[in-house]
Amino acid sequence: MFSSFGKNIKVTIFGGSHEPEVGVTITGLPRRTAFDLAELQHFLDRRAPGNSPFATTRKEADLVQPKSGIRVIDNLAITMDRSITMAIANTNTRSGDYKNLRDVPRPGHADFPARVKYGGSLNMSGGGPFSARMTAPLCIAGGIALQLLRKEGIETGAHLYSVGSACDAPLNPLDPHAPERPFAVISENAGGKMQELILQARKDGDSIGGIVEVYARNCPVGLGGPMYDGVESVLAPIFFGIPAVKGLEFGAGFESARLYGSENNDPFFVEGDQIRTETNNHGGILGGITSGMPLIARLAFKPTPSIAKEQRSVSLSKKENEKLSIRGRHDPCVAVRAVPVCQAALAIGLLDMIMEEK
Repeated sequence: MFSSFGKNIKVTIFGGSHEPEVGVTITGLPRRTAFDLAELQHFLDRRAPGNSPFATTRKEADLVQPKSGIRVIDNLAITMDRSITMAIANTNTRSGDYKNLRDVPRPGHADFPARVKYGGSLNMSGGGPFSARMTAPLCIAGGIALQLLRKEGIETGAHLYSVGSACDAPLNPLDPHAPERPFAVISENAGGKMQELILQARKDGDSIGGIVEVYARNCPVGLGGPMYDGVESVLAPIFFGIPAVKGLEFGAGFESARLYGSENNDPFFVEGDQIRTETNNHGGILGGITSGMPLIARLAFKPTPSIAKEQRSVSLSKKENEKLSIRGRHDPCVAVRAVPVCQAALAIGLLDMIMEEK
């Protein structure tokens, strides 16, 4: 199964959680575009499973392999065609864990509607094309985009904004920075509280939701456009394509609905030869166009549907009510490994818009 997005840079993701591989085809990068494979692998390692007590125990190396359109010299990859394909092998699958789910769908998961739409033709082991495993090829495209954005002077970052009721220290909306840490928080004290909630959820056979905050600094003024060409309109489908994302806001987001215009509006001022704003409730986007202020977005992730705690479901073949307790290896909080995924999604969306201006 394939899934695509993008206008100037088209990204097509293929494969499935328990297929031989997952991968991505990227079309639209100029020929002779160069990027560092070692740096790309380091970025993929941040998302890879099996490296943390707060994530799934499924262990995957997630080694990226160029398949076509690329020449590699040492660690430097150079695009030779307008389309390039890269893939990651799936090496640690246990499809038997999902055998009963073909008949008894997981509450909160795509099992039931996917069965109705595709019948038995789709391999849903491990969640199939609906799995968070599909964010690995998204991170290939985003990891390349991050390197190319840096050449444009654009810096991106992300952190775990919250897990359950535990919240991280806030970003400075005028000058955001988030350190790259194994557990991606600004405040290590807040991170400890989040970890406690995640471990308790796992102990209880349950899961817990979270929010990821992502940003870009030094975006030029003028990316995007009105209505459906707007920055939010470009980024939203990429963000919502990330499995488990159920909410999205930019800048002050939903909080702005509680404010007066005099509170929400960001006053302009002159700084040298630049026009800036005193506050950043607009999150770097006005009328769908980048303002030059930091672009800030938050993505809400639902709790992982696959939990060991007993749930009520149905047998599709018998048309009877059933009880379901799920085996297998699943993230107790998908938001933890989603931090680099959100950064990747933002990067490829920004690169697509930048290519519009070239």
